[in-house]
Amino acid sequence: MIEQDDFDINTRLHTIVRGEDEAAMVESVGLALVKLPDVLNRLKPDIMIVHGDRFDALALATSAALMNIRILHIEGGEVSGTIDDSIRHAITKLAHYHVCCTRSAEQHLISMCEDHDRILLAGCPSYDKLLSAKNKDYMSIIRMWLGSKEMVRVMRKKGIEHHPNFRAVKHVPFDQFIQLVAHAGCMIGNSSCGVREVGAFGTPVINLGTRQIGRETGENVLHVRDADTQDKILQALHLQFGKQYPCSKIYGDGNAVPRILKFLKSIDLQEPLQKKFCFPPVKENISQDIDHILETLSALAVDLGGTNLRVAIVSMKGEIVKKYTQFNPKTYEERINLILQMCVEAAAEAVKLNCRILGVGISTGGRVNPREGIVLHSTKLIQEWNSVDLRTPLSDTLHLPVWVDNDGNCAALAERKFGQGKGLENFVTLITGTGIGGGIIHQHELIHGSSFCAAELGHLVVSLDGPDCSCGSHGCIEAYASGMALQREAKKLHDEDLLLMEGMSVPKDEAVGALHLIQAAKLGNVKAQSILRTAGTALGLGVVNILHTMNPSLVILSGVLANHYIHIVKDVIRQQALPSVQDVDVVVSDLVDPALLGAASMVLDYTTRRIY
Repeated sequence: MIEQDDFDINTRLHTIVRGEDEAAMVESVGLALVKLPDVLNRLKPDIMIVHGDRFDALALATSAALMNIRILHIEGGEVSGTIDDSIRHAITKLAHYHVCCTRSAEQHLISMCEDHDRILLAGCPSYDKLLSAKNKDYMSIIRMWLGSKEMVRVMRKKGIEHHPNFRAVKHVPFDQFIQLVAHAGCMIGNSSCGVREVGAFGTPVINLGTRQIGRETGENVLHVRDADTQDKILQALHLQFGKQYPCSKIYGDGNAVPRILKFLKSIDLQEPLQKKFCFPPVKENISQDIDHILETLSALAVDLGGTNLRVAIVSMKGEIVKKYTQFNPKTYEERINLILQMCVEAAAEAVKLNCRILGVGISTGGRVNPREGIVLHSTKLIQEWNSVDLRTPLSDTLHLPVWVDNDGNCAALAERKFGQGKGLENFVTLITGTGIGGGIIHQHELIHGSSFCAAELGHLVVSLDGPDCSCGSHGCIEAYASGMALQREAKKLHDEDLLLMEGMSVPKDEAVGALHLIQAAKLGNVKAQSILRTAGTALGLGVVNILHTMNPSLVILSGVLANHYIHIVKDVIRQQALPSVQDVDVVVSDLVDPALLGAASMVLDYTTRRIY
């Protein structure tokens, strides 16, 4: 066909290795790569035009790219669904200029970071001939040609070749082939011709299999995706044969060649050859220094409190980059949905903030199995929160690893990574908040216990006849020193008009709480001072028990009430502890959000840990 068009042929190459398997394709590409450098060195072309998605075109594009020859690729950006896609897109990445056939192909090229200024939407060059090719002189051609090599084999096997209406051949010249296509009652096969060129004539097509599954098609194409089960091909023939569809111009309007010629003439051969990719804009250049890496490695931290549900983006250095707070819903369903929603929003925001999220850490009240990511039993503050698998829904939604642990344990982890426990082998953290919790670090590791019940420090019993505790027992530290316990005592005083001091008031819509008791004590309320001293003493006795049991090198008091108890606790240690542990320091945590930081530390520690 090239000879018939009177081209000057400078060189002929024989590169196709016989065979119809994958190995033959690879050998053909290899043979072409061996022969092409010599040819290209002699020809020294200004521009190499490469067409389509065949393996031999890939060899040509590879050779030209490596030899710094400009490449113009025709029919890139299309999708078919086979190895052709990989070859076609590989040629696209090697090519400097692109001529595409459809609007979708153009968008695909842009999505592949190709320079929009070097892309021409021209249409398919074949359509220039197709749309003007149909004529009445086709019967002689039909009598001359029909079929393909595979069809020959099938026909011979079936004896069909002897039928007067069948003819099988290996190749039909293009001019004659399009006449056959234009006047056919139906075209059947898996060739791209069926979904591309045939649309120019509106000829019915039955596309077999999945080879062209990604191609854009006109309404003339009917797909039979799987094998010929249930006589689907026969049924498709009944539906399609003899129909006439409107001409489809998805792949061109008949004016592609003039557009391509104009585009070729516009190429400046003097501009630098180096290909440029149009990557999406990046907010800022990413440095490779260790400080920047530590700043971008981040975790999503979730704190499930009795009142609020908080989610934060936490950096490797312990900086809370962004925090989200909502009221914690009362029901399981609402709570899970809100956690997922807040985490998805935070993960999306992390991308904008250039934070690389390594995983999700969750701090929650109650007894937790951290190995499975399950809340076994919760505190009464968080209802409908028993036997809850937190890891699976979050991991499935965010596609990130998820860690879950008790809030007291998380506070200890926060101190170990970011706080006053950093570098210490053994220390204990006590949380003084709505409830009393804690965490134990022994030999640098968190202690969970055989049934994940270690460090329930709020339920150390310090009095056999003490007040009732929420756990069902009585005399626990939590029954004396927790925010709930102080609120209970404050309400008793208020009901007896013994709480408020001069300058104090409680609005009608506000409940009396621990802070009112503390304020009254500061203003000289003797009864309030007595209650706080009793609470601090109970906490101090608990710390003494911890010192005698664990013998840590440090005790860290955390939470909103820590500052109000620290001095009383130290007094109790001096009075009640063995001399050998009286020198153990007790300090107030300087971390603002230990629950969130502890949840983050689970992620940041485990995902960046290296074992040598």
